[in-house]
Amino acid sequence: QVQLVESGGGSVQAGGSLRLSCAASGYLSSCMGWFRQAPGNEREGVARINTRIGTSAYADSVKGRFTISRDNAKKMLYLQMNSLKPEDTAMYYCAATEGVCGLGPDSYKIWGQGTQVTVSL
Repeated sequence: QVQLVESGGGSVQAGGSLRLSCAASGYLSSCMGWFRQAPGNEREGVARINTRIGTSAYADSVKGRFTISRDNAKKMLYLQMNSLKPEDTAMYYCAATEGVCGLGPDSYKIWGQGTQVTVSL
């Protein structure tokens, strides 16, 4: 069973940057994604990547600001977050699936425990 461990969260001022990392035990699944959930909100897809061919997709709210990437050899997934806004504040989760590679959380079967990102004005 693949396990995922996120790191890199923290507190930053608006306009700042953070880089999240996700370490996978075993191997990287064919599709990996980043999701976030703020208190009182549903979990939403932020970005996903096909780890075999490198294609990616982003939520409209983060396009142009966030970049998802992976290092297959190191079994690592990353999320570079630039121009952060207070509305980006949430718990961020790394997830994996061998199924449908989209931004909907339902197809993802393996989840990390999350890393908190807080953006202040």
